[in-house]
Amino acid sequence: MEEIVNRVTKSPLVTLELEAYYHPGERILLDLKDVLFQGMILREKDFREWAKNHDWSQYQDKNLAVTCTADAIIPTWAYMIIATKAEAYCNLIVQGDLDDLEMILFHNAVGGIDFESFKDKMVVVKGCSKVNVPASAYMEVCRKLYPYVKSIMYGEPCSTVPVYKKPKK
Repeated sequence: MEEIVNRVTKSPLVTLELEAYYHPGERILLDLKDVLFQGMILREKDFREWAKNHDWSQYQDKNLAVTCTADAIIPTWAYMIIATKAEAYCNLIVQGDLDDLEMILFHNAVGGIDFESFKDKMVVVKGCSKVNVPASAYMEVCRKLYPYVKSIMYGEPCSTVPVYKKPKK
């Protein structure tokens, strides 16, 4: 009887798992629709009073997305005021929805990867994960990886889709 050989474990492939870069902090959405006068208008005096009295400590070590789901114009200075109030408490604060927050969290995490360590390697960017990794994170990691690697594949080491192969010189 022939010995069964696990070719995946013996291959030179290096797996990069983006879910390992998932920030575990809680994600919170702050919707400014509740701060609007008559649900339509952001009045500066009222907004400043709300910002002054709002309990910003509730966002301690959390990731905060600030948006307005009402059909209203929110001036840029309102987001700036929120940033000055929440920054001392939040891990990360962004203007946008929870999807935007997730994209930025992953973008920041990908920015911290040492891509030089993948030099001349064949890399598989793992596709399946227990967390929702945004497509933008896969795009960003590929964009930063390709100058260093021999090849990039997507999926699992036993079943990959070729994405990039360095041209032979």
